[in-house]
Amino acid sequence: MPRVAGQIDVAKTEAILDAASAVLAERGLAAPMEEIARRAGVSKQTVYNHYGSKAELVRALVERRVDSITSPLREPGAEEHPEEALTAYAKTLLTVVVNKNYSLMRITIQSAGEMPDLAREVFEIGPMRSRAQLARFLELETRAGRMNVPDPVMAAEFFGGMVLGQRQTRALLNLPSDLTEAEMDAMAAEAARIFMTAYAA
Repeated sequence: MPRVAGQIDVAKTEAILDAASAVLAERGLAAPMEEIARRAGVSKQTVYNHYGSKAELVRALVERRVDSITSPLREPGAEEHPEEALTAYAKTLLTVVVNKNYSLMRITIQSAGEMPDLAREVFEIGPMRSRAQLARFLELETRAGRMNVPDPVMAAEFFGGMVLGQRQTRALLNLPSDLTEAEMDAMAAEAARIFMTAYAA
């Protein structure tokens, strides 16, 4: 069946992003686009049609990660059940940092001296955007009277720090995880419980 004009080929896009994640992890930001295209099973021109440069590809990878981390805050009914939403957010955050390849952040840090603009963008569309979405969620909960969060931006920073602790540093250093799946579940739930108690309405 012919593609509808303007339709996004989701499968091809995901294949490119998956391939880029793997190749960049192995070869850093110097990885050739040809290798990313080969791994994705597409032509190099297709990669460039989707993403005009390697920097755009990196941005897309970071945006996809943020969408994954913050998705629990957008689930239907999330606003009515803030503790459950925060637990799911914390678990997703832990899973991304602990279990998934964290090499993109490592290579961005390594290349920050030569590519400061890209490093700044990765920070702004990655950690800053994730925390901003959490802050907006906390602001909505406060307006609805389910929580009392005087400074949602600061509270979002507190929550992220409480959930991750030193595990982000472990991931950046490429050290193995010290958490089981059950421990991550328990940690996420406890972080949400403590946070809800601290900001009880």
